[in-house]
Amino acid sequence: MRRKGAAGELPVSLEEKIEILALLSQDHDETIRNTAFYTLQTLDAGELQQALSNPATSPAVLDFAALHLAPQRQDLMEAMLRNPQLPEDVRVSLGSLRPATATEPVEGPPPAADSSAGLPAPPTPIDLAPEEKDDKKRVTLLQKINSMTPSEKIKTALTGNMEERLLLIRDSNKLVARAVLGSPKLTDQEVENIACMKNVTEEVLRLISMSRKFMKSYAVKRQLINNPRTPIDVGLPLLNHLNERDLKGLMLNKNIAETLRSMALKMIKQKAEANKPKLPAGKH
Repeated sequence: MRRKGAAGELPVSLEEKIEILALLSQDHDETIRNTAFYTLQTLDAGELQQALSNPATSPAVLDFAALHLAPQRQDLMEAMLRNPQLPEDVRVSLGSLRPATATEPVEGPPPAADSSAGLPAPPTPIDLAPEEKDDKKRVTLLQKINSMTPSEKIKTALTGNMEERLLLIRDSNKLVARAVLGSPKLTDQEVENIACMKNVTEEVLRLISMSRKFMKSYAVKRQLINNPRTPIDVGLPLLNHLNERDLKGLMLNKNIAETLRSMALKMIKQKAEANKPKLPAGKH
């Protein structure tokens, strides 16, 4: 359930999905934490803005976004500042991060005034310095990878760490993605996470399905067939490998092709029919 939540695959509302992703982005499991954070980063910008400007959004989500998302995303910062329910200390913190302009030479005094009025001075960035550093590290890593040449990306895909592979697997260059899947450092858990990612190309998912090594894992098969990005011709043969419980779960997945859901229903009916007790011949 946590893996599905980290991949943004749970059938919940947008607000609940973002709250789950924010929570899992702080999970104790590094793989879950990284997957959730990258899923959150790559959500549709309009959906994120809508959620962060919504007065009903959880304060915990707003706190997380203020620390980990808004400092690098001006659009999200502005969306949060439009939220009438944004905690005042968070508003002050975000206001101090706004780019200074010629018409705003005194950005500092308002926070001081708020503090003297009994509101806390922005303590969150100070109290959560380790998380701040982690966030800056991720941003720096993303900038580093974006500045690489294709050959440097391929080399990093083969020899780099898990965070680098999670970024590089989404690269538009097929050779880079192939290098990630060919890395000797790639773990089974990473393959499972990649198989459920919605922001990778169909080529990546097809390559996973063509690997005997990867397809030995039942979890990888299950993630692939539940991924709406997986081509139908890849997903259909995988139906035969699913157990009855996962077939029933597949029927409820409205994100995948109707063809797969229909076939799953047909297979369940066939199994139920085959398991029916048969009357001896000649007896009615």
